[in-house]
Amino acid sequence: MAELTVAVVSAERAIWEGPAKSVVAKTPEGEIGILPGHEPVLALLVEAPLKIESPDGTKTLVAVHGGFFSVDSNRVNVIAEAAEMAADIDVERAKAALDRATKAGAEDAAEAGAAKRAETRLNVAMGPNR
Repeated sequence: MAELTVAVVSAERAIWEGPAKSVVAKTPEGEIGILPGHEPVLALLVEAPLKIESPDGTKTLVAVHGGFFSVDSNRVNVIAEAAEMAADIDVERAKAALDRATKAGAEDAAEAGAAKRAETRLNVAMGPNR
């Protein structure tokens, strides 16, 4: 069975690399699922978990904070402005950031962005069914 080769990098470091049978990313237009044999794509990413399913069925979540991804010849490259694996996320710090941003109100664009970032980090760290 064909596989994808996936690389996730941020401006700071390489985050994750390996084979996958699927990748789901969120773009401004909505979620996009990538399987082996997908047509070439270049798209922007929005603040959301990136979902990677390995050939053995292991599911990996990466908190992606903007950037873009490309798909070509079964290779998926995710270039994120910032990205974090679940194990690298300080859950208490993310909860505190979400509380601060929520209390500040959604009228402030910076606080609304901070709230979305904290929510994404919590979804990755604790799973989508927290």
